[in-house]
Amino acid sequence: MATVQVYTASKIFTGIEWLNEHAILCSDDTIEAVIPIKDISSDIRIQDCGNTILAPAFIDIQIYGAGGRLFSVYPDQESLYKLNDYCNAGGASLCLATAATNSDEVFYKCIDAIKEYWKSNGKGIYGLHIEGPWINPVKRGAHLEKYIQKPILNQVKELLEYGKGVIKMITLAPEMCDDSIIDLICTYGIVISAGHSNATDAQAKNGFKQGVTAVTHLYNAMSPLQHRAPGLVGAVMDDEQAMASIIPDGHHCDYAAVRIAKKVMNERLFVITDAVTETNQGPYQHTLVGDKYEAAGVLSGSALSMFQAFLNLINHCSIEIDEALRMCSLYPAQVLGIQHKMGKIEKGFDANIISIDINQKAVSLLK
Repeated sequence: MATVQVYTASKIFTGIEWLNEHAILCSDDTIEAVIPIKDISSDIRIQDCGNTILAPAFIDIQIYGAGGRLFSVYPDQESLYKLNDYCNAGGASLCLATAATNSDEVFYKCIDAIKEYWKSNGKGIYGLHIEGPWINPVKRGAHLEKYIQKPILNQVKELLEYGKGVIKMITLAPEMCDDSIIDLICTYGIVISAGHSNATDAQAKNGFKQGVTAVTHLYNAMSPLQHRAPGLVGAVMDDEQAMASIIPDGHHCDYAAVRIAKKVMNERLFVITDAVTETNQGPYQHTLVGDKYEAAGVLSGSALSMFQAFLNLINHCSIEIDEALRMCSLYPAQVLGIQHKMGKIEKGFDANIISIDINQKAVSLLK
C-alpha cells in the first residue's frame, strides 16, 4: 500500500506560482496533489515544515566530485555516494556526475561505475556528463591538451554505444566536430552543449542548427562577445532557443556579467556548480584557494553548492527568488528534457522537494 505524506509550510513555490495555506500530498515518490489545507481530511497526519518555503529540488548538471574523491580519479560507487550526499546537502536531488577531458579508459570506467551504482539502487545520479575531449585546445582552460582529440566517427560511436543510457550530456567545441559527429550524438538522445570552444558566430549557429541545444559555463573558455566578432557568447545570446549554464561564484565570471546575461537570455540561463574537490591524485589535481579551486595556478572549478549558487543569484545578481529557484531547478530540467517530472511541484511530478528556511539560511531535502 502506498504511503501518503502531507507537507505544509509558510509558503509553497510550485515552480510557477506562490501558494499560501496549501499542502503537498505525496504518495511514495510522486506528488499526488497540491490542495488548500482546509480541504485535507482531519484524519490525515500533516507534517508542518514551519516557517519555511517548500520548492522544487535543485538539479546540478555539472559537478565533478566531492569529499576528496574526484569522480574521474575514483570512478566507483563510493565516489558517487559522496557526490550524491554533497548535492543533497546543497538542495540538489539530481545531478550529472561529470568527467573532464580525459582518456577513453577513464570515460569507460565512469560509465561502468554509474551502471553499478544504479544496480545497487543508488539515488540522485541521473547519468554522466562528458566535458570533452572533443574541444578546442585554444580554449582548453584547465583541461589537459594531451587528452584533447579530433573526434573520429567510429570511435565516437563505440563510446556512445557503451554508454547508452548513461551518457546524458556531452560538451564539445562545434568547430572541432563535423556535422556527422553531432548528428550521430543526437541519435542517442544525448544533450549536446558547446563549450571550451573558439567558434565564430557562424560556426556556433551552425552547431545550434545541427542539434547543439546548450552552452557550457557561459563566458568561460569560449570565444567572447566582441562588436565585430560575436563569438560563441554572442551567438548564444542572439539565439532564441539555446540555453546556457553559468557559474555564479564571483570567480568564473563577475556578478555583473551574470546580471547582463540574465537580462539578455531570461529563462534560457541556468545554474551549475562546476564544483570539484581537493585532490592530489590523477591528471587533474585541484587545490582549494579561498572559495575556489585551482590547478597549477589556473582556475579549475568552483567550491559552490547549489544552495550557495541560489543565494548568490539573489544577493549579488539582483535576481528575484522565484526566478533564482527556476534557474536552479526548472531550467536545468528543461535542458535534460525531464521538465515533465522535475522542476515543479505539481500532480504527477517526482516528489523531489526542498525546504528553505524563510531567512534563507539553510536548505534540506524532504525526500
